[in-house]
Amino acid sequence: MAKKIEVPFNGTREQEEKLRAALAQIRAEHEGKGLMIASLQKAQEIYGYLPEAVQQIIADELGVSLAEVYGVATFYAQFSLYPKGQYKIGVCLGTACYVKGAGDVYRKVCDTLKIEGGQCTDDLRFSLDATRCIGCCGLAPVMTVNDDVYGKVTVDQVEGILAKYKG
Repeated sequence: MAKKIEVPFNGTREQEEKLRAALAQIRAEHEGKGLMIASLQKAQEIYGYLPEAVQQIIADELGVSLAEVYGVATFYAQFSLYPKGQYKIGVCLGTACYVKGAGDVYRKVCDTLKIEGGQCTDDLRFSLDATRCIGCCGLAPVMTVNDDVYGKVTVDQVEGILAKYKG
C-alpha cells in the first residue's frame, strides 16, 4: 500500500480571501450549472492543488458535502490532492512507451523517490505523474522533468536522471 504523504497545508489568508471572492463570482455567473468544476479549477489555480481545507471551503461556499467535492476532485485527472514538486516528473504510459518498458521506468521512479503517482516527496522537491502520449513515440519510453524530455529511458538510467535535479 502506498504511503500517504502528509504535507502541512500553508495556505494564506490572502489566498482564502481570493478563493472566497472567486467562488462568489462563479456562483453569480454560472447560475447553478458547472459550479463544482469551475470552483475546483479556480481553487487549484490559487493553491496549486486541492488540500482538504480548500475542499472544505468549496463545500461550505457551494452548500454541498465535503464528500461530494472530494468525489469530483478525485474523478477528474486535471485535479490534484497533492502539491506538485519543484521538479514535476512525468513518465509516459501511452501504448508505444508502455510496450517499450515505461511501466518499469515508472515503478523505478516510484521506488527511488518513495512516492506513488500523483504524490510529492516530503521535501516538495519532486512530484510524479503518469502521462499519456506526449508525441515522442519514436523516443519511447519517454520521461519528462519539467520541460526536459528524456527519450529511450531505461530503468538503469532513472537514478542518474533524477540525480541531476537533486543537487
